[in-house]
Amino acid sequence: MRNIAFIINPIAGTIGKRKMINLIEKNVDSSVWTHDIVVTKYAGHATELASHYAQLGFEAVVAVGGDGTVNEVACGLIGTNTALGVVPSGSGNGFARHLGIPIRIPSAIDRLNRCGAMRCDYGLVNDKPFFVTCGCGFDAHISEEFQKADKRGIKTYVEKIFTEIMEYTPEHYSLHSEESDIDTDAFLITCANCNQWGNAAQIAPRASIQDGKMDITIVNKFPLAVAPALALRLFTKTVADSYYIHTLKTQEVTLTRPEGAPFHIDGDPVQLPAEVTIRIIEDGLNVLVEKRY
Repeated sequence: MRNIAFIINPIAGTIGKRKMINLIEKNVDSSVWTHDIVVTKYAGHATELASHYAQLGFEAVVAVGGDGTVNEVACGLIGTNTALGVVPSGSGNGFARHLGIPIRIPSAIDRLNRCGAMRCDYGLVNDKPFFVTCGCGFDAHISEEFQKADKRGIKTYVEKIFTEIMEYTPEHYSLHSEESDIDTDAFLITCANCNQWGNAAQIAPRASIQDGKMDITIVNKFPLAVAPALALRLFTKTVADSYYIHTLKTQEVTLTRPEGAPFHIDGDPVQLPAEVTIRIIEDGLNVLVEKRY
């Protein structure tokens, strides 16, 4: 039998942990998997649990939550043969959407019954791993505001965007890579391993988790009147066609921003120094995907 563990973040999404456990029990094929189910109790617990199951030799560990949960679980699996699985139940679910994992939870669980392992890339911001996107500017600011909110979910996230965009002031950033040097006042800068933030908003539609590089999208200062058109481009995979957007692909970049400016890793706000080095680690993680992927 193949061994698989499910790590549930009880505060991700809107489905209670008891219902989630029932869905897992109902949809996991017991002829394919012998499974454990555990619920996290504190920040960082998912990393500890994932590392434990990897040491036990489990074939896969499944992150049941959003991209923050994916990050924690994946951090415990780096450098092991144990594969990361995902059952998306967060607000954005960018990692799952990039891989075509169903957002409907029973379908995502059932899909695991037909999966095999694939090697993929991950990124490092200094020494902190990311698996979807990282960056600074408006999206990092929103991640801070969203973390403070009393309610989760896409509705709260959208409300924060509309509330904050009117008052947000772009800041100055410098980027140095083998390909180019850039100094600009930017609305936001995203370094992408996957193609989107989540909710099908594709900030880097050409990004691949198997090419050994990140896709960097720089949204320069723009008139507020063009914001709806720029937002539409996120959902039509045309961000690179905008006059206000610059893109590049690289394996490593040094990014300098104002002291104290916000930064996010996989949608979660973090405190980092003004200068950070961001790089991609090629084929550094096993991921469960459908065998036809």
